[in-house]
Amino acid sequence: MESKIRWGIIAPGNISSKFIEDLKMAGDAEITAVASRSLARAKAFASLHGIRYSYGSYEALFDAQVVDVVYIATPHNLHGKWALEAMDRGLHVLCEKPMGTRGAEVAELVQRSKERKVFLMEALWSRFNPSLQKVGQLLGEGAIGQVGYLHADFAFHALDRDLESRLFNPALASGSLLDIGIYPIFLAYFLLGMPERLEASANFHENGTELQTSMIFHYPKAQALLYSGLVGPSKMEAEISGTLGSILVRPRWHEANGFSLVRDGAVEDFDLPRTGRGYYHEIMEVHHCLRNGLIESPRWSHRNSMELVELLDRVRLKCGIRFPFEE
Repeated sequence: MESKIRWGIIAPGNISSKFIEDLKMAGDAEITAVASRSLARAKAFASLHGIRYSYGSYEALFDAQVVDVVYIATPHNLHGKWALEAMDRGLHVLCEKPMGTRGAEVAELVQRSKERKVFLMEALWSRFNPSLQKVGQLLGEGAIGQVGYLHADFAFHALDRDLESRLFNPALASGSLLDIGIYPIFLAYFLLGMPERLEASANFHENGTELQTSMIFHYPKAQALLYSGLVGPSKMEAEISGTLGSILVRPRWHEANGFSLVRDGAVEDFDLPRTGRGYYHEIMEVHHCLRNGLIESPRWSHRNSMELVELLDRVRLKCGIRFPFEE
């Protein structure tokens, strides 16, 4: 793959617009096509972003064979369906998180990637954030000794949102956990691995949507305290403490531009600004993998996505979080 990598956008919306801003920064990327369930909306989005092709259905874009890879940004409940459809047409896929609403769905996606020999990655952009990469490196080097405590939260006020929105419509896999709770869960998994056991408790909207969830992940020598919520804002710092010091990742930690390392009363600040909005870093990983013929990223692998969704499933089971399409 020597020429520019041709991208297709599945589902134009706010996150797709932000993603495209960073995609335009990648010199070897070409934003070739966009598809929506509404042709008029696809055309308007194409005109806004200078995209050549627009389609009134996702299938039409897949069948056109004018792109190499698609970015899927539909509501959560449709991620798996359209990722499968794309891979069945031989297209590579970057799928917004969570890649599936449950473990069995992610396992099916991974199997299809292997069968079709096409690239598949979950768009967990924080994994490629320069600050979080550096934090992971420092922990691996023992910079703060044996880690014993991690705290991370992600919350905002959303109670004024439309009940038909993706955050509040159970048919769209609504709630805080899959939308933003995945971030603190990811951080604990990324830095500490799979917990031996976990505890979780949630509060719900009268329509069944999970509104806030608190979690404790237990490790042999550490605990992670995690929270996500839609009922009000949180500070959105991440703190990691060890026997020799601590690391404080500045708000908003999942898209950090730096962090502080505290040891022996001294503070060392690391300034590591992300490029663009931060999606750029995961885009570069996709391009690297495609140009090297990989079907998964060594930095956020199929196994990583399967273990992450396993944690989501375990939290959901503890809290009784279910969606109508799972009944």
